[in-house]
Amino acid sequence: MQPKVQSNLWKSTEGRERLAGWYDHFLKKVDLPIDRVVVKTSIGESGLLIVGDEEAPPLVCLHGMRTGAAFLLSEITALAVSFRLYVPDIPGQSVIGPDVRMPVSDHAHANWLKDVIDELSLASVHLFGVSWGGYVARLMATAYPDRILSLSMLCPAGVVNGSHLTGLAKMMWPLIRHKLRPTERSLRTLLAPIMTTWDDDWAGAFDCALHHLKMDARVPPLATDHDLRELEMPMLVMAGEEDISFPGEELISRVRRLVPDADTELIENCKHCPPTTDAFRSWLATRVSDFVQQPTIEMK
Repeated sequence: MQPKVQSNLWKSTEGRERLAGWYDHFLKKVDLPIDRVVVKTSIGESGLLIVGDEEAPPLVCLHGMRTGAAFLLSEITALAVSFRLYVPDIPGQSVIGPDVRMPVSDHAHANWLKDVIDELSLASVHLFGVSWGGYVARLMATAYPDRILSLSMLCPAGVVNGSHLTGLAKMMWPLIRHKLRPTERSLRTLLAPIMTTWDDDWAGAFDCALHHLKMDARVPPLATDHDLRELEMPMLVMAGEEDISFPGEELISRVRRLVPDADTELIENCKHCPPTTDAFRSWLATRVSDFVQQPTIEMK
């Protein structure tokens, strides 16, 4: 059965074209040969970007909400030294791909991702997800654990949630002000609680999505204790110390309690959107590579 989906994510064709322009802008930042591939899934054709040596271990990387594969790939190209990177565009969260809004009340995202992996003829993969992509990665690991060699997540959704009141106080009123009178100053005020380092490109893309994507206030449901305890593959969880969306200390604490063998990292001075600096990109690539390439995983 195909999942029930809601279409029409965009406010206008012009808005979608502007978002596609930002996608292309981030794609140009990737200084590597890129294969753009389209695969068939149960909800329609899905696109993905592929970089790295064909003989390297496969690492499927999942981007955050309201962005796309090009955005994430521009931040993680250093991982292509060690892996063959497969970066799909998540339906409903990217300007590229099916114009659908996936349900979050079932395994629809996991079934879609399984279709992608099947179409790539990959028996099993390493999995890395950021924010919303972390939720999709965890869901895939729960639904199809035999296909996942290791699970790495950065500031993942679906493990803990921040205070609703804190979110309203820090984001809602600046959002209203920015929509009524958009300026660079109002945009900086809006993004200050979630961006660790200011980045003109990321801020511009976010602003574009804010004005041209239809609002989707859904938050992925939290994984149950049972869901987390059942994750037996090697797991790395990294969280931001100052993340108001998914508070880092609380997130790490829950993972350590339910998955004692998990490798965890609380990143100091990090908000929900990690630093967009060469130093952080290098650190992240090393952290994930060292975790995935440890002998216990390679021998699996």
